Amino acid sequence: MQPAVLERTNIQIPTSDELVARAAAMVPGLRDRADEIEKARQVPNDVVQMFKDAGFFRILQPKAFGGWEMNPIVFMRVLGELGRGCCASAWIMMILGVHNWEFGLMEARAGEDVWGEDDETIIASSYPPVGDITKVEGGWRIKGRWPTSSGSDHGKWAFIGALEKNEKGIPVDRHALLVKREDYEIIDDWFTFGLSGTGSKSLLIKDAFVPDHRAHSMIDYKLDDRPVNYLFPFAMVFYSSVSSVIIGFAQGAIDVFIEQMQVRVDNGSGAATRLSPYVKDRLANAVAKVRACRARMEHMMAHCTAIVERRELVSNDDRIHYMLDMARIGRECEEAALTIYKCTGARGVYSSNPIQRYLRDTLVAANHITQDADNNAGALGGYLLSGELPPMLYEKPKLV
Repeated sequence: MQPAVLERTNIQIPTSDELVARAAAMVPGLRDRADEIEKARQVPNDVVQMFKDAGFFRILQPKAFGGWEMNPIVFMRVLGELGRGCCASAWIMMILGVHNWEFGLMEARAGEDVWGEDDETIIASSYPPVGDITKVEGGWRIKGRWPTSSGSDHGKWAFIGALEKNEKGIPVDRHALLVKREDYEIIDDWFTFGLSGTGSKSLLIKDAFVPDHRAHSMIDYKLDDRPVNYLFPFAMVFYSSVSSVIIGFAQGAIDVFIEQMQVRVDNGSGAATRLSPYVKDRLANAVAKVRACRARMEHMMAHCTAIVERRELVSNDDRIHYMLDMARIGRECEEAALTIYKCTGARGVYSSNPIQRYLRDTLVAANHITQDADNNAGALGGYLLSGELPPMLYEKPKLV
């Protein structure tokens, strides 16, 4: 089967395998720069440009704006490879790249505003609903301070999360609002023990206007005439993108562990460490966890792709099960990384050993709200017992 040809740019759209191969080829170079990027506390422009040149930002971008409009699983596979190299670089590729999918949910005018002159423009974000929005004629007024905007130095726009409340102060919807760079200030407050290189700084908005066409509901999931690859639930695409990059982190730790253990010799006995049943057992169990995580993600996307290709919505029953499946990936990948880390002994504590950085970055990534296995387990258990869904995530609240 011949690859599709993008009429607007007359460029052949690569296959999923080709894109994954491009990501895999970057892994050694990214790994070599991971320490530099961590110390700089941000991913440099040339790495972002490398990702642009490889086409990674076009994977989810609508065709109307020069993208390739591919199934999100392609993006997730690419992230799983990049995560093996430099966790911070892969993380901001995930955050900045997944925003391009979001434009498939919005009016075309939003994409025209951002990509009308430059279809490589990057969008940052901060989705925690911690600020204030007020409905006004033609749009919204927004103000507040939003934390953890990964890769914010590279963005010329930002999606901002906020709750819409009724006259009684009760939340009735959760919105993402697209704000121009000149409307927010970047506050450098990202000082962390892991994922330091992501530059996940805060965004301060003193007062900005966002027109209606640059805002959308993050929870109002409904069927319309959008292209099929934008019919997945918002949370499913965003949560599983985070999960996919964490799979890459854990796999990167496994890669380094294998390299080190193949040549390491026990200081006391002089025996090859690779012969230790303890080392073999921990390695195999870590691999099994990561493979299981990857398989769950692939299964979810294959199942849900079949649903949306029939132009049907993914049911709440499927969604709440899959949300826990994706949230558990963070937990299981941190377990995998810690399992093999315990075999490294004193060698593993030195900052010169990359395996400690993979562990730290995995631990921090697994603390992301999308990886909250506890609350998602409680939500699924409650749903199975009573049929109730947690509010403000699967559907808009039904107010009496």
